[in-house]
Amino acid sequence: MKKTTYIFVFIISVMNIYSQKSSLAKGDKEYGQYAYVDAIKTYERVFERGFKSPEMLEKLANSYYFKADLPNAAKWYGELYAANPNLTSENFYRYAQSLKAIKDYEKADQMMAKFTQMNANDRRGKLAGDQKDYLALIKKNSGRYIIENLGINTEYSDFGSSFFGDKIVFTSGKTNGRIHERICPWTGEAYTNLYMANKSADGTLSAVETVSSTINSKYNESTAVFTKDGETVYFTRNNFLEKKGKDRDGSILLKIYRAKFKKGVWSDVTELPFNSDSYNVAHPALSPDEKYLYFASDMPGTLGQSDIFKVAINFDGSFGSPENLGDVINTEGRETFPFVSDDNELYFSSDGHPGLGGLDVFVCKIEKDKWYKKVLNVGETLNSSKDDFGFLINSGTKLGYFTSNRDGGAGKDDIYKFKEVKKIQYPCDQSLAGKVTDKATGVSLAGSKVSLSDSEYKMLKVVIADKDGKFDFGVIGCNAKYHIRTEKEEYITTEVPVAIPDESGSTFVPLLLEKAIKEMKVGDDLAKVLELKTILFDLDKSYIRPDAALELAKVFDVMQQNPNMKVDIRSHTDSRNSADYNRKLSDRRAKSTMNWLIKNGIDKSRLTAKGYGESQLLNKCSDGVKCSEAEHQVNRRSEFIIVKQ
Repeated sequence: MKKTTYIFVFIISVMNIYSQKSSLAKGDKEYGQYAYVDAIKTYERVFERGFKSPEMLEKLANSYYFKADLPNAAKWYGELYAANPNLTSENFYRYAQSLKAIKDYEKADQMMAKFTQMNANDRRGKLAGDQKDYLALIKKNSGRYIIENLGINTEYSDFGSSFFGDKIVFTSGKTNGRIHERICPWTGEAYTNLYMANKSADGTLSAVETVSSTINSKYNESTAVFTKDGETVYFTRNNFLEKKGKDRDGSILLKIYRAKFKKGVWSDVTELPFNSDSYNVAHPALSPDEKYLYFASDMPGTLGQSDIFKVAINFDGSFGSPENLGDVINTEGRETFPFVSDDNELYFSSDGHPGLGGLDVFVCKIEKDKWYKKVLNVGETLNSSKDDFGFLINSGTKLGYFTSNRDGGAGKDDIYKFKEVKKIQYPCDQSLAGKVTDKATGVSLAGSKVSLSDSEYKMLKVVIADKDGKFDFGVIGCNAKYHIRTEKEEYITTEVPVAIPDESGSTFVPLLLEKAIKEMKVGDDLAKVLELKTILFDLDKSYIRPDAALELAKVFDVMQQNPNMKVDIRSHTDSRNSADYNRKLSDRRAKSTMNWLIKNGIDKSRLTAKGYGESQLLNKCSDGVKCSEAEHQVNRRSEFIIVKQ
């Protein structure tokens, strides 16, 4: 009897093991076909029977993650982590993102640290390391939106809105009441279609109806964008039409199509030439001038799971080559749902940049059609711990729409309207560069030593000018004062102050150096060579003032260094007063100047002096001509002409 019992128990155990293996095989097949809804049901049934393995737990957690149910993903990644703490780096990342969805930011940061340790070169890890205070940074731009759930949302997924005249076009997975409704195995909902609704002045929507049947097919359509004239639409559609267009794994992919509005109907539906049956191309957006189409894709050249690209739309309607927006925008994660505002700001959603959980909406300024600088999280309350995407705004009214699967919605994804009440505050980003040249000739001075000090003269950086005389200090502080010191052999060392404004941009400083020993020849005026300030005399006087003596000391120094040099001193006045008076006054001043140089050590034989009064005016200001004081000042001058070198 005991033997019979043992045999019976053994048979039951074998049957259970076989049943579990059979169920796992079924779940793995569903998982491999992206039928995550069915895979979840199968894996959870197996788990309830007491069977679990790291492989099954990983697929169960991933299934929830891929269908954007992050709270449940966090639960199953937690089970996986408990069963096997040695997760793959990507699962550490997904676990961190899922923990954010339940606002367990402390543990999420711990998992993110493990991810970063395993992926030192991954941009997601670098961004997390650079922005350890990301929650504080997000808080700075939070509270800028007044948000309201729209009344058009259903119990299904409603997402991806766009402007179409006085209407809004959006995507929905709601059923149409058909008995044999086609169900998408990924989402468990009906295949999505495009709908449109009337838009009132306050942004509320009403009178929902389907978009043209020539655009909507029996499979998925979503995320449309219309040209401003309403005659062209770009939209996303999967490539399963007539059971064609699967990739090598049998997966259904996404493509962007274009249609034209002719004679009241949408026609000429064609796919764009850079689509492929090997990768996804989706979620189109147009630049304000409609010269570029932005989109999300995992095409070759993608940095992560999906990137934002742009492509030029040529005048004849053809397209250029798609261009990846680069690693300022794109990470190894997901960047998707681009939108470009009339203010030339690129909005997109990402789970690669530090955020609150799931997809967050980010913004970045577009400069010169291609330069993208800093990426900012747009903050709460628009972003949440769940997925937030599909941002759309009218830059004039500040009214817009976005999609979220946050708690409290009507369905899986809901469209929300918002009012932006405060502009985002971009951090000030300034750079400082310049060029060193010879002041007299304009020749670039390669090899010049250029030093940067702060307002307290604390040395910050030293660079050497390149072959073109250019130097670059890189990024510096805004709203600050600096000092730039420039040194070059055979040139006079100079130091100039620089004030940096409190706004993003770049500051360029041209630096002009004078030779320490200047080239001089017969006929040159030392006043010009040495850039002397005007030799001033008191009214009707000819004695040398202290300020004039400072300038004359420069002439004295040059004559001492050049012992064979002879100089003719010439003094001039303006036209006011009589010509005879001016001649005599200027002559006394010339002689006084000469005597000062003789008194200080210059031999009398090397100097001559003469006054010319008003006889050599440099402008129109002769007797009877009305001139300003500045114009008269031009004529009051002293010259020191080299007559022998």
